[in-house]
Amino acid sequence: MLYQLYETQRALLSPFAEFASATGKLYSHPLSPFAQAPGSQRMAAGFDLMHRLTKDYEKPAFGITSVQVDGVDVAVQEQVIEAKPFCRLLRFKRYTDNAQMLERMRAQPIVLVVAPLSGHHSTLLRDTVRTLLQDHKVYITDWVDARMVPLADGEFHLADYIAYVQNFIRSLGPEVNVISVCQPTVPVLAAISLLASKGEFTPRTMTMMGGPIDARKSPTAVNNLAMNRTHEWFEQNVIYRVPQNFPGAGRRVYPGFMQHTGFVAMNPDRHANSHWDYFLDLVRGDDDSAEAHRQFYDEYNAVLDMDADYYLETIKTVFQDFSLVHGTWNVRGELVRPQDITTTALLTVEGELDDISGAGQTEAAHGLCSGIPADRRQHYLVQGAGHYGIFSGRRWREMAYPEVRKFILAHQQPVAEPASQQVVAAPATAKGKKSAAT
Repeated sequence: MLYQLYETQRALLSPFAEFASATGKLYSHPLSPFAQAPGSQRMAAGFDLMHRLTKDYEKPAFGITSVQVDGVDVAVQEQVIEAKPFCRLLRFKRYTDNAQMLERMRAQPIVLVVAPLSGHHSTLLRDTVRTLLQDHKVYITDWVDARMVPLADGEFHLADYIAYVQNFIRSLGPEVNVISVCQPTVPVLAAISLLASKGEFTPRTMTMMGGPIDARKSPTAVNNLAMNRTHEWFEQNVIYRVPQNFPGAGRRVYPGFMQHTGFVAMNPDRHANSHWDYFLDLVRGDDDSAEAHRQFYDEYNAVLDMDADYYLETIKTVFQDFSLVHGTWNVRGELVRPQDITTTALLTVEGELDDISGAGQTEAAHGLCSGIPADRRQHYLVQGAGHYGIFSGRRWREMAYPEVRKFILAHQQPVAEPASQQVVAAPATAKGKKSAAT
């Protein structure tokens, strides 16, 4: 019922959002006589803010059409490599007529970025992808809004998430490097552990950034909520069925608007001040600051629904049972054993001021991956960075990324499997996909 009420409210507010947008333009357009009236800038700013507070936010586009590689501008085309009911594997293919640059790009490492499935779209990692494209061939998981997935496509469990990641790794081949940001650090570590346990190839490197590998360490407000509520409480209070006006009508989900409300409630003063500053920027005519606000909230306010089974299993496995660190996580009959990973190098990245994944939570992966030699493991703390700062913004580009790039480049030579481990070849399709990557 709550979801239906939310949709009704959204439908009722839609005309007001359009009215506010039109009225704001009436008071700001240079050819409008109202724009010459006293106080017109304040009127325009007020209606613009009203429009942004009442409008619906759709999934943004990545919008990456070009990137600089060694000082040379190259074109970028977004391609769908593989489409599954709950996820698409995207590739950002780079093009250039410069033969020398083309050969250089072909020799660069392959990176699979596993984006979070925790309320926001994968476009939240736009800056991550754009920066990586300077030195890598980049793929990313683009998770589908569960309300857009028909019931006929089945349920989505945490084990399915792991299977998706394994499938993408197999498709890209043994030269792939995996980067997981926040939520996926746990299922990605499980996926690679299970590959290692079965004797399949594992990625050259795995970089884990700001994730709850061991949520017991330095628990944050987000961790405490998950730890202090029972499984039944979550099922009864945050799980709803998708209304009839979506393809996934009837599907049980954790609605994105509820998670967004929770995020805003964590720092209400900060968001209120940000909107007030936006109003003042519009009045002053500070277009650059106003545009920066729009870009941030266009992304921040665009949310997706998560399948209920996946969400509830994640809460229980990661934040209540701590199954990974206790060594009790069983995925469809197979025990998750990070100690079986031996040939994949490990880099963990944390933000000094991270209020989502506390200090030491990601670094805990080193204790679990005891089979990786110490000289192939590294931890990096981004000074002064909050949660978003480790994968987006100036600190990501100037501090975290150079470390990630250097680590990946240093571990591109294959490492021999232990004699006791059977090596399983990649599927035949991987070879063709690897040779075509640029």
